Amino acid sequence: MAHDWGSRDTRFIELNRRLRQRLVEIVDGAENYTCVPLQGSGTFVVEAMLVTLIPRSGKVLLLINGAYGKRMQAICQIHGRAFEVLEWPEDQPIDPAAVKNALNADPALTHICAVHCETTSGIINPVHELALVAHKAGRRLIIDAMSAFGAIDLNARQTPFDAVVASSNKCLEGSPGMGFCIVRKASLFECLGNADSLVLDLHDQWRAMEANDQWRFTPPTHCILALDQALNEFDAEGGVAGRGARYRANCEALVSGMRAMGFETLLSDTLQAPIIVTFHMPEDINFDFSTFYSMMGEKGFVIYPGKLTVADSFRIGCIGRIGLEQINGALAAIRETLQHMDVRNCGPGKDA
Repeated sequence: MAHDWGSRDTRFIELNRRLRQRLVEIVDGAENYTCVPLQGSGTFVVEAMLVTLIPRSGKVLLLINGAYGKRMQAICQIHGRAFEVLEWPEDQPIDPAAVKNALNADPALTHICAVHCETTSGIINPVHELALVAHKAGRRLIIDAMSAFGAIDLNARQTPFDAVVASSNKCLEGSPGMGFCIVRKASLFECLGNADSLVLDLHDQWRAMEANDQWRFTPPTHCILALDQALNEFDAEGGVAGRGARYRANCEALVSGMRAMGFETLLSDTLQAPIIVTFHMPEDINFDFSTFYSMMGEKGFVIYPGKLTVADSFRIGCIGRIGLEQINGALAAIRETLQHMDVRNCGPGKDA
């Protein structure tokens, strides 16, 4: 990221071409898919996917079991896209049978949209089963895989989807600042005029990049350079299989260590994605999350507050350039912090 490349430089143009190809290869979609990158955070490209792929005459079924599903609902409301909602509690996965019934009941539905890993709780949703339901019903699946892409397998040859979005950070371990949409070429061809935004028009962005491998507007050059290097490290680690294995080892060590202290996870092991883990707040009267958070930060570990409505909770991530050394360090810091706070019961309260 220390190199300042010109966005019209021939080396940078070649980098754009290479980066787009490499991202498509991660889902094994080289023949039928293309990659359209976009400036901004992950939400930018989620919004771009929705407003570009869903025509103004279309209707999307939003499958919600957390904050990021609700964010897609807000996007559709702002842009005037017709939608229906199926919603589950944050600690329950999307039910493909309920989705099938909803599609059968409403022939106006053209698309369904789901979050692969909903990091509100850390739950993994069954996108492969949802893809089969959508395909059989003649509908199109679009996926927010922001927190799953690069660590949880998604293969375009096995799981029929129209588009998936992710970002340069998260499991790819680049810097934040760029999102991307991997989209079926045949679907993208049909999207001319769908978007009601200039900067979020993925069809227009794709046409420009196909013409000269350049961005329509000033790209985040340093972020793109970082992602190219991050993909080198991703490949060296063994791609999705290798990175996913490290994250799973992190998750298993974290959960095991926390349970040994008496903490309880929100999710069962079968529902838990190896991305971020939600723990119930201890019922011990001496436990104060603000103090816990601050003391952990002083020891070099930043954790996440809870986002749930179903339980009082906090979250600890398993992803990024960390391994068992860092997980064990975090567990030691938690033990020291609890001892300092004189917390002896880490079990959940009555709301759990």
